[in-house]
Amino acid sequence: MNIKSFILFICSAALMLLGGCSQESSEQQQTSSSSETSGVPGQDLTEQRAIIENATFTDLDGNPVELDQFEGKLVLIDFWESWCGPCLQVFPAMADLREEYPDQFEVLAVTVGLTEGPEEARAFAEENDYPFTWLYDENGVFEELGGAGIPFKVFISPSGELLEIEMGSRGREGDYNKTEAKIQEYF
Repeated sequence: MNIKSFILFICSAALMLLGGCSQESSEQQQTSSSSETSGVPGQDLTEQRAIIENATFTDLDGNPVELDQFEGKLVLIDFWESWCGPCLQVFPAMADLREEYPDQFEVLAVTVGLTEGPEEARAFAEENDYPFTWLYDENGVFEELGGAGIPFKVFISPSGELLEIEMGSRGREGDYNKTEAKIQEYF
């Protein structure tokens, strides 16, 4: 094993041990939809709204993607990487919702860049037929929002307003139910 691979392995293990990519109980989940707090320590939604309004991601071909391109749909920005079990566990549920609500719901699957880049995201997307918009966080939006681990989800209203930020997962059924309720709230 070369030194670069060893360092990546140690960093990945440390992230998992320190709370990244972990399944949390509902009491431990960091969620909020209030206007004062985000569930992410040290930031409020006012700061995060400004970050989201100016957020630009990169598609897997290197083109810039802005959130206003998805106006009119409820958007889930799902920060993930292919080694994150809880992230991958809910992908089929989000794919089901995309198929059930194709004109109302969009999933932006954004690779964070913790240990993977666009190449790994492309390989995953090609191997898995999920109807998502695959993006890379080249501009550090995850970090600016206070992301400390994945899964890290951001919900955006059809009018482009930041609704909620959440770290963790409720599992396949829990995330499906929560997200479907949000879709039905707007449509």
